[in-house]
Amino acid sequence: MTTLNISAAVAARDGAYRKIAWRLMPFLMLCYLCAYLDRVNVGFAKLQMMDDLALSETVYGLGAGIFFLGYFFFEVPSNLILHRVGARRWIARIMITWGVISGAFAFVETAWQFYLLRFLLGVAEAGLAPGLLLYLTYWFPSHRRARMTVLWFVAIPLSGMIGGPLSGWIMESFAGTHGWAGWQWMFMLEAIPTVLMGLVVLVVLKDRVEQAPWLDESEKRMVRADLDEDNQQKSHHGTVKAFVADKRLWTLATIYFCVVMGQYALTFWLPTLVRNAGISEPLHIGLLTSLPYLCAIVFMLMAGRSGDRHRERRWHLIVPMIIGMVGLALATSLGHSVALSLFFLCLAAAGILSASSLFWMLPTNLLGGVSAAAGIAAVNCIANLAGFFSPWLIGSITTLTGSPASGMYFIAAVLLFGALCVLRIRAADVNR
Repeated sequence: MTTLNISAAVAARDGAYRKIAWRLMPFLMLCYLCAYLDRVNVGFAKLQMMDDLALSETVYGLGAGIFFLGYFFFEVPSNLILHRVGARRWIARIMITWGVISGAFAFVETAWQFYLLRFLLGVAEAGLAPGLLLYLTYWFPSHRRARMTVLWFVAIPLSGMIGGPLSGWIMESFAGTHGWAGWQWMFMLEAIPTVLMGLVVLVVLKDRVEQAPWLDESEKRMVRADLDEDNQQKSHHGTVKAFVADKRLWTLATIYFCVVMGQYALTFWLPTLVRNAGISEPLHIGLLTSLPYLCAIVFMLMAGRSGDRHRERRWHLIVPMIIGMVGLALATSLGHSVALSLFFLCLAAAGILSASSLFWMLPTNLLGGVSAAAGIAAVNCIANLAGFFSPWLIGSITTLTGSPASGMYFIAAVLLFGALCVLRIRAADVNR
């Protein structure tokens, strides 16, 4: 094959994946933005809701974390159903049900109602994150997927950038309207886009490359050949049980558990950390919390591009975890200074959220077939128990000591332990 023909083939392949990326990634980002906004807007509601309902920091921490118990019990079954019935219908079901439940938080009056709705929200949303990760494996081979995964995970800091000021504005502007508090309006208004997006999913998403009307036949064959070749390099266990017995599952789950501990320490307590630095108005808190998320977006895109270019996965995960650890610890210890606190919160957000996206190159590069569907979901649901323990521990320690500093130092140590665990994964298994 001549150099000219090789260049034409590379250009055609790049063009096909560019089409897929432009068709899918903005929409998937919107879906996850809605999910993450509805999951963590309770952090802003806390600024008013806890006083209005006379709930303690411990109650808040337990309620914020109990979401992940529902998530844990229904994650794997949800992802297996998605693999069987198709992403389009199942992702639509997930989004519509969790949108309705999220809006119902406007009617919470007691701690037990708060606990119940947080649990049901976790049940409703179970399967979305691993389902979308699995969905990416249907369209992109391993060596193209880090950038796509990072693009999708950019929805997390983007939801913080948009959701922070939006939540603060709603809570200030709508407070007292028709007898509702600002936090009640926030829950109701931010749930509506999720339900609408769930309906749009049924129209926009396609389950397989062969169903994409915006790819011509040669492009479909090219992408399918790439995906088939990529899957031949992955582990395919005969049964889900065989994969559960694999020690790699538990190593991966441990690593991601540590990342998620840091992620939810940041997302559930970021508004409180900014307030503790001396800012009191909800809108101002919302605007300032957008800065760490903006830094995270820039760092995530750079890290994802670097990981694909060098086809290196382990150190591209370890370094962000260390950066997040340092940022979180110093942001807590220097919380008396708004400028320094924000600087280190930016560092923490950049490291932790980049690690959250880059981690998924490990299991998606290792696994294929039913192992991918079950394994990704299993790792995600086990690790997301950290979403329960992180706010619960910090809330309990804050109530006990009157300061979140000790809890944040503990989270920083967990991030360091997780970074060391990454070294247990063989570079040859994931660096492609």
